Amino acid sequence: MDKKDYKLLALFIVIALAFGGIGALLGGSMDDFNSLNKPSFTPPPIVFPIAWTILYVLMGISAYLVCTNNTDQKFRKRAIAVYILQLVINCLWPLFFFRLGWLLFSLLWLILLLVVVIVMFIKFFKISPLAGYLQIPYVLWLVFAGILNYAIYTLN
Repeated sequence: MDKKDYKLLALFIVIALAFGGIGALLGGSMDDFNSLNKPSFTPPPIVFPIAWTILYVLMGISAYLVCTNNTDQKFRKRAIAVYILQLVINCLWPLFFFRLGWLLFSLLWLILLLVVVIVMFIKFFKISPLAGYLQIPYVLWLVFAGILNYAIYTLN
């Protein structure tokens, strides 16, 4: 990769992280979350920003790999459209869960996000297997988040 490629890669990572930052701002304070009953398998609070930062970096790298692939432009555009859709859906989840406290709606929204991310994984994998593989931690994290969301919903 030449320097221009590194700059483009950095841009893709920054864009992904920006969506995460917007989601965090929409989610607001963690005070209400801290007052909820949570299952014993709830990770310590510090785990969430670390995990999400890693996942957003992987998303940015994957999107870069897809956009710079020599595959038919039509396929790349479709894959990136799904990528952007999942970023938007992901960005709104903290608003529903943390700020509004819509626990059941948040669970359903998370299931929607998981479905869209699986579609993205398939599209990315067809263009660049590495781009797809880099999304496996995201899929696994969303499954865990869904189980956690469900447990918190049932406990509250």
